[in-house]
Amino acid sequence: MVVPGRSGVTKIIALQPALKSVAGSVEIRNISIIAHVDHGKTTLVDGLLRHTGAIEGRNKTERVMDSMDLERERGITIRSKNATVYYKGTQINIIDTPGHADFGGEVERVLSMADSSLLLVDAFEGPMPQTRFVLDKSLRLGHKPIVVINKIDRENADPDGVVDRVFDLFDDLGASSEQLDFPVCYASARQGLAVLDLKDRDKPASLEPLLDLILSHVKPAAARSDLPLLFQIMNLEYDEYVGRLAIGRIFQGSLRRADQVSLLRLDGRRERHKITRIYGYQGLLRKEKEEAVAGDVVALAGIDELYIGETIAAEGTEQGLPPISVDEPTVSMQFMVNDSPFAGKEGQYVTSRNLKERLEREVLTNVALRVIFDPATPEMFQVQGRGDLHLSILIESLRREGYELQVSRPQVILRRENGKTKEPYEQVVIDVPEEYAGVLIQELNRRKGLMESMHSGTHGVARIEYTIPTRSLIGFRSFLITESRGTAALNSRFLEYRDYAGAISGRKNGALVSSEDGKSVAYALFNIQERGALFIGPGVAVYRGMIVGECARDTDLDVNPCKEKKLTNVRASGADEAIRLTPPIDMNLEKCLQFMEDDELLEVTPGAVRLRKRYLDPSLRKKHAREVAVS
Repeated sequence: MVVPGRSGVTKIIALQPALKSVAGSVEIRNISIIAHVDHGKTTLVDGLLRHTGAIEGRNKTERVMDSMDLERERGITIRSKNATVYYKGTQINIIDTPGHADFGGEVERVLSMADSSLLLVDAFEGPMPQTRFVLDKSLRLGHKPIVVINKIDRENADPDGVVDRVFDLFDDLGASSEQLDFPVCYASARQGLAVLDLKDRDKPASLEPLLDLILSHVKPAAARSDLPLLFQIMNLEYDEYVGRLAIGRIFQGSLRRADQVSLLRLDGRRERHKITRIYGYQGLLRKEKEEAVAGDVVALAGIDELYIGETIAAEGTEQGLPPISVDEPTVSMQFMVNDSPFAGKEGQYVTSRNLKERLEREVLTNVALRVIFDPATPEMFQVQGRGDLHLSILIESLRREGYELQVSRPQVILRRENGKTKEPYEQVVIDVPEEYAGVLIQELNRRKGLMESMHSGTHGVARIEYTIPTRSLIGFRSFLITESRGTAALNSRFLEYRDYAGAISGRKNGALVSSEDGKSVAYALFNIQERGALFIGPGVAVYRGMIVGECARDTDLDVNPCKEKKLTNVRASGADEAIRLTPPIDMNLEKCLQFMEDDELLEVTPGAVRLRKRYLDPSLRKKHAREVAVS
């Protein structure tokens, strides 16, 4: 079996001891790896897998746990995954979690599978917004985390200073005295180095100090195999040979193949089923086993219809495990059938039935996602998620699978509490060169943000912390990249619901809207580019109502990108001036979502993403604008 990587192929090899099937014959440690995005979780898991002989790869910087194409392309973890390694006769189940705030639902549902956590913190950046989020979840479960200060080889790293900031974070989150007494390991996951004292950083690279720390600090999984079976479903996968697989942890009892069990539904129903397969893990490879005991993380087959959070228990069990608690969505979008003039030309799945079935399947495994189906609008679905990135990943997945659809601009989900309107707020941390800080602060203030702190770091980089409404961040990232020349980095996390901040104006510029159907012509684009920035080049198919660029003014402008130069039989006295076009702006999915206004839609097909007006006819657009102004 092979797992593809970004370059070459990583082989999965079985150099570890065979899986034990005798209850209690091997100690089990269950540990999750949590951190802010890009602090090195997946790279560290790679190192642990290689050090224990679970994998062998051509490229030692590959992130083999990032098995999805989107994960490898974007360099982030989207779905949590688990692997098993053996070290000094102990089975260590490792759970890799996402680091981006939009995928916090993945973290929440799998942390309860672990008995402790490895908290990774960048030795230069220190604790970031998502560090607080994941650590808070871990502490509430009673975990006593191991702090790993990663990237100690990074220029200007300050490991000792970061440890002090991590301690302050523990204290702010109300950690107990036992949790505050956390062990610290210093590491460079890329080099395969872990040390307990910075004085040893020049020793030969090895991850054994970290593995030894896990064995000494993390308690063995409770051996409660004599109690009735309780297994909670934390993840779902599909195998083309055995069907649906339920992945989770056995909290108590034991399970053998062909056992009869009770499935305790979330709505209180009980069903009787037979377990046909039990799979354990060796590295990343699933391997069938005859028996699993308390503490094991396994995959079970034999039940076709499953939902995350349900409990598989011994026959006769009345009460299941508590359901998984996941924070509510904060952002909503409308998904609808594509009705543009190009509809049905590129996609394989183009009907509302196709889209509805696919969204229903997504909800089964994406616990932070909500989909509202309204019978009054059968061709439109309201999809709610943690953020615009959470929803954009779903849209990109649909596009790659052959779906055609249209989506609206992201909107925040408002609440009514005690007669007041509430909206979600976020904590934002921006690292930006000091010469660009002023314009960003001015824009954040305009968007109803409240500055919490600002301080200068090394090499003239300022760190700005803001509390700001979530809706103010929609479209801000593109402004940030433009104004900082791509040098700024923004991180955010959901904070809480607060009072509605009032009206916030949208983008400052209007759109260049095509007034004709056809293909764009260089002659026409040359004249249009004086009116604003173009999103398309010559030879691109367009239709009336499609957005082809950003207007330099604050109003929309209808343009004809298909207009050709008229030919006459009169020769010019000199050669025509050469047409020179400014390269168009590359509008990917995320940029389009940030650019959109309420009266616009994004057409998504396997071949392209196209911005368009909700009403393609100019007269209908004007009529709708008047109605909105009156209301």
